[in-house]
Amino acid sequence: MTASLRATSWIPYAGLLVVFWGVWGAISNLPTKLYAYPDPMVYVIWALTMLVPAYFSLRGKKFDRGRTAAGYGLAIGLTGAGGQLLLFKALTIGPAYVIFPIVALSPAVTVLLAFVALRERLGGWSWAGVVLALVAVVLFSVSTGDGGDSGWLYLVLAVGICVAWGVQAFFMRKAALAGVDDASTFGWMTISGLLLIPVAVLMMGGLPLGFPWQAPALTAGTQLLNAVGALFLVMAMSRGKASIVAPVTNALAPVLTIVLSLLFFGAAPTGFQLAGIVLALVGSTLMVYRAEKGSEPLPSTAVS
Repeated sequence: MTASLRATSWIPYAGLLVVFWGVWGAISNLPTKLYAYPDPMVYVIWALTMLVPAYFSLRGKKFDRGRTAAGYGLAIGLTGAGGQLLLFKALTIGPAYVIFPIVALSPAVTVLLAFVALRERLGGWSWAGVVLALVAVVLFSVSTGDGGDSGWLYLVLAVGICVAWGVQAFFMRKAALAGVDDASTFGWMTISGLLLIPVAVLMMGGLPLGFPWQAPALTAGTQLLNAVGALFLVMAMSRGKASIVAPVTNALAPVLTIVLSLLFFGAAPTGFQLAGIVLALVGSTLMVYRAEKGSEPLPSTAVS
């Protein structure tokens, strides 16, 4: 592969990631809306769908079972899966066009953890992104101030997801520094998701079997978009510079979710929410770009 082709080989996978995660974000609450399907059951099905991209990610590769890979992999997987468990609950009570911009602020957590734990220096763009993130959260808080308990609950859950996924990204960076490959990390993420299935079942008091077949089928279809999108992220990251791939995917996927949510469900954000959405997306993009920018070389080999 020529250098020019290698430099742009990440674009199709990043584009597919944006489409898959953008569409998934907009329609992920349909099983709950249409069939009152329990959100813990949505988590169970999501964890099972992760087996599909995990198979393709690990095919032909050695799965790292070492202590370092397992430790980082489980930390990454459990924080990611815990965030998913909270996300499915949040989407049953709050609008996706507000929840996903808040979740997109997770780089603020990653940046601050890197500043405190890894002593990484933060530039002006990073601090600007953090400030915009804080202002965005305040605007979302103002917009839900008269929304009753459910308004505050989905906001709190969204912030919790943001923190969990920010911590997850921090451990991803440490795992990469420790030499853990992406395929093994994804494998441990899948295992972690499966480990939390009993927790989801306990939350429901057992497996709910009284729903029509359309409920689990629709859930599987929507969550497969989520799981395959995660694989496209791994593939895009393995082919392109993180300083380019991360800002593109971090900003565009929530934008597509917002647009599709507004088109599908006919809802309109308030003025405060709209301002918060814009600030959240701009702030998250600034933080990801500054945090990932560096002189890392393009990978010489790609995930096949």
